[in-house]
Amino acid sequence: MMISYDVVACGEPLERQERPLPQPTGDQVLMRVKAAGVCHSDLHIWHGSYDLGHGKKLSMLDRGLKLPLTMGHEIAGEVIAVGDAAQGVQVGKRYVVFPWHGCGQCKVCQRGDENLCMAGKSMGVYQAGGYADHVLVPHSRYLVDIGDMSPVQAAPYACSGLTTYSGLRKFDPQVLRDEKVVIIGAGGLGLMAIMLLKAMGGAGAIVIDPDESKHAAALQAGADAVFSPKQDGYIAEVKKAAGGAVWAVLDCVGSTQTVQAAIDMLTKGGHLVQIGLYGGHVDMPTPFMALRALTYQGIYVGNLRELQELMQLVKDRNLPPVPTTCMPFSKAFTALLALEKGQAVGRQVLTPEAA
Repeated sequence: MMISYDVVACGEPLERQERPLPQPTGDQVLMRVKAAGVCHSDLHIWHGSYDLGHGKKLSMLDRGLKLPLTMGHEIAGEVIAVGDAAQGVQVGKRYVVFPWHGCGQCKVCQRGDENLCMAGKSMGVYQAGGYADHVLVPHSRYLVDIGDMSPVQAAPYACSGLTTYSGLRKFDPQVLRDEKVVIIGAGGLGLMAIMLLKAMGGAGAIVIDPDESKHAAALQAGADAVFSPKQDGYIAEVKKAAGGAVWAVLDCVGSTQTVQAAIDMLTKGGHLVQIGLYGGHVDMPTPFMALRALTYQGIYVGNLRELQELMQLVKDRNLPPVPTTCMPFSKAFTALLALEKGQAVGRQVLTPEAA
């Protein structure tokens, strides 16, 4: 039998479920979950909607979410069984799972961008994920070898790491080398972005977060300066710290306030990449896009190739893990509530129950 902690009704406590342990067939791989990250996206899934601003909501149920659902898309674990057609993985070895699956057949998937497939089948969203002691992965190609890396460190790279890595790669490489990047948010995404930016040879990071209890973590992760948006005139201070002009902003929050602030602080030719999904709505005069030569780009996680590149970068640069709080799978709902209340510093990771 396998045990999972599932969403059975949006907004209600997760429920412990027991079901027969699945047996892999064909290309499938069965893994024993060693670590599962708790992501802010899980909150939206649990709530069942995204905030579109002006009182509007985007329903997850309307987008194909089916309950009960085992959430968890940041998964690392050990292979314990494989289907008869599975290749390239070994029983007993540990891997991180690429969870952003597409249909595998369309032009988008064939280009290697399964995360952008219109018929997405993401693990922990549209199929069972990692809030469980075992997980069935549909194809062995989705597993990336982590070597001797701790599963607790590896799991967040499947989303937090992949999303920030993909987001930073959207900026012009020369801009990354020459200009400090403003990172909005010092949660799990923000701290990951600071560390990856440094590993990628970036000029530096300036962080904005209203929660001053997170400022020390941002500085410890390698930020050059940290500012609170509650501070009067903080945008002018951010520009000064950036050398007089802000060329690149990575918004790890994605609220009305953060997107507007990012647009306001960018210089002519500046680039905003939004990865956060907090919710809201922004109005902007359309001539500004051309007159200021702005780029406002949203991204949705990253592709398998980028996850493979990221894991190689982490190994090559021997990157330390982001600040992490571990708790047993049975505390998954507790972790969700802590994230909702803004009480989590860095990443919360679910692990097997103590023996």
